[in-house]
Amino acid sequence: MKLLNPIQNHQDPNVVLCIPDQDVEFPELTICVPALNEELTIKDFIDWCHEGLRSAHIQGEILIIDSSNDRTAEIALSQGARVLKTPKRGLGRAYIDALPHIRGKFIILGDCDCTYDFRELKPFVERFKEGNEFIMGSRFHGYIEPGSMPPLHQYLGTPITTWILNKIYSSHFSDIHCGMRGITQKEFLRMDLRSQSWEYASEMVLKSVHMGLKTAEVPIRFLKDREGRLSHHKREGWFSPWKAAWINLRAMFIFGADFFLYKPGLVLLSLGSVLIFGLSLGPVHIGMITFSLYWMLLGLTLAVLGIQCLYMSILADLFFDFSGENAKKWLRRFSYDRMVLSSFIMGLIGITFITPLISHYLEYHYSLPTIDWASHLAVVGIFFIITSFMTFTFTLLLHATQVATRKPQ
Repeated sequence: MKLLNPIQNHQDPNVVLCIPDQDVEFPELTICVPALNEELTIKDFIDWCHEGLRSAHIQGEILIIDSSNDRTAEIALSQGARVLKTPKRGLGRAYIDALPHIRGKFIILGDCDCTYDFRELKPFVERFKEGNEFIMGSRFHGYIEPGSMPPLHQYLGTPITTWILNKIYSSHFSDIHCGMRGITQKEFLRMDLRSQSWEYASEMVLKSVHMGLKTAEVPIRFLKDREGRLSHHKREGWFSPWKAAWINLRAMFIFGADFFLYKPGLVLLSLGSVLIFGLSLGPVHIGMITFSLYWMLLGLTLAVLGIQCLYMSILADLFFDFSGENAKKWLRRFSYDRMVLSSFIMGLIGITFITPLISHYLEYHYSLPTIDWASHLAVVGIFFIITSFMTFTFTLLLHATQVATRKPQ
């Protein structure tokens, strides 16, 4: 066994790469899998990987990211796998630690507990050869061995969270929690994973959508845990699956923030504008209902909330702009010179509409005895003034964001 000096090969001295005597020299594919005390299954898993590589007719390496305190690393090395020794810092962090040591053009991720059948790598390799950049395994389109998934996961948790993600992102995944998945090394680097724990799985799926990756699904076989082995969820207690579900939902909502902002913002702004401008000259009577100044104030509230949602959605869109096209689009639409001039004009219009109410206020010795047309027109003026200020400050923030995040050429 060869041991690479961790200081020379990695910025983190706690991460050590161990290379087996029979190492693969130029792998085209890397099987990258975390391990935590898996000495019961690791030998069979690596045997499955070798069989899968042979059947797929591809040169590949097996990289085990190991945080065990048992013989997992020793067994893996003896079977021809590379072992990256790391502290126990979470699933997502394991993949982040492994990324500098991945040599293959293609990467397949998964678990080494022999629940995912790594003897069947050929469909993944075929999808890669077809030009796909992200490949999800699907247990629901493949085979789920009876007893391998708790009913709560199989019939409730996974289908519901998959449905939620597809609705938020307009995607078409069938099994977003499947741990067996593939990605090209180029896109994995560009994806820049940040999640340290279970939510890495959702982050990968969500970023694949934001990045516009060419994506495919392949059916896979999902098998029961070996006799005598406890899954990580069972090791951590009954609450672990619920915790994993929560942090995955949190990732979906954070990475899909614009879903809760853009369309709701349009609806709020439209409803608010109808009330504001429809009542700008005075009350409107429709049957027994009178739409008065109070309805205008409701419209003002809705419209301001709508504008805020729209502007925040644009910023959220920029946070996950991997191609740079969204930034170009919004900077073009919100040209600094044009939007500052527009804000100034809207501010002047607002002041003009408020002026009659101010005149009435002064005329009646600092009081307004009645609500008349000037009051309605003033609400329109307030809307223009608020919109002017929000547009000006948003334009500043939009352009400041681009200056702050611009990468050197």
